[in-house]
Order: sequence, then structure tokens, then C-alpha cells
Amino acid sequence: MNTRFWPRRGLYLLTPDEPDTGRLLSRLTPVLAAGPALVQYRNKRVSSDRYREQAEAVLAACRAAGIPMLVNDDWRLAGEIGADGAHLGEHDGALAEARAALGPAAILGASCYDSLARAEAAAAAGASYLAFGAFFPSGTKPQARRATPALLRDSARFGLPRVAIGGLTPDNAAAIVAAGADLLAVIGAVFDAPEPAAATRAFRRLFEPNPHEQATR
Repeated sequence: MNTRFWPRRGLYLLTPDEPDTGRLLSRLTPVLAAGPALVQYRNKRVSSDRYREQAEAVLAACRAAGIPMLVNDDWRLAGEIGADGAHLGEHDGALAEARAALGPAAILGASCYDSLARAEAAAAAGASYLAFGAFFPSGTKPQARRATPALLRDSARFGLPRVAIGGLTPDNAAAIVAAGADLLAVIGAVFDAPEPAAATRAFRRLFEPNPHEQATR
């Protein structure tokens, strides 16, 4: 996949902590058909061997769907399996080292939490996008630092796509998109929804032009 042209707006889907690989794929595949912009393989509850197994399986599913796939935390594994990139938190190694190893086309995301200083450093180190959050209380990370919409506006100066994460739903995320979020990173609001594919489409619609606004311009 040519990741130089990866989608820079839309739903950024993170996989749930599903220990069974077959069940993970059965949950993921219908959602891929609904068209997320990016997928990140993430699982905090499996062994390193199962992590690799699942990462490879998710990558194959994303390749079939034509959607870029990133690995959470482990840029070395991303390179070994041929993923499109990796997402790095503050304890996941040097972003500049990952960029040097994976090359200019890799998608490398950086968790910036509630910090413009971290965003500036990540941009200088070669990040492809900057992730901020949590914007709302998060079931995945209930103790996460809280970010404000002002961070999205203020970080526009770095010229990189901005990712919002943390407690996002189709109902509360419109204001976050309006503040400048290019991608909405979501787990539970999709995978715990009664109809995950429908939830995916609801998030996608937040990035579509408002027909009424278009007609009155």
C-alpha cells in the first residue's frame, strides 16, 4: 500500500482487547466494510506471541479492505510484518528512531495527550499525525489526562493531521471535528455499539459537508 496518500480525515478505528483471534476478525471485518480511514491494532491483554499473530491477521484483513493498518506501541513489529506504520506513546521508544528505521512513507503517530510541547517535539521528530486526548471520560483509559478543543486549534501550526481520542461518540464528536480534529480515534463507541458498522458510518458522516451549509454558500 502506498501510504504517502493515506486518508487524513475520518474514523480511526482501534481494535478491542479481544483475546480470540477468530472472534477479533469476526468483529472487525464488517466494520472494515463500512470504511474507516485507518485501523490500529491494539490489544493490552494478550501475550507477545498472540500479539504478533493478531497483528498479522488484522493486517491481512485491512489489506483486503484497502485500509492502512498501524501497530500500537511496537514500531519494530510493524516493520517486521510490513504494516503501514505504528502509533507511539510516551514510553514506546524514540519516534525519530522509528522514522529512520521505517522510512519516510511509514505512518507514525504520536500520543501528545494534553501537551503542545509534546506535539512540537513529535512533529520535529517526524510524526505523521499528532494525537490528543482524552476529550471525554474514557472507558478504555479512565485515568487518562484530559485535553481541550483549544489544543486542536493551537496545534494546527504544526501542519500535521490531528487525532482526537477519548470517550468520543457520534453525538459528542461533532464539536471536536469543528475544533480541528482530522481523525477520530475510537474503540468502544464502535465495537460496543448494537450495530458497529452503523456506528462507523455515523462517525464518517461527521466529516461530510453539511448539505444545507453547501446550499447557502
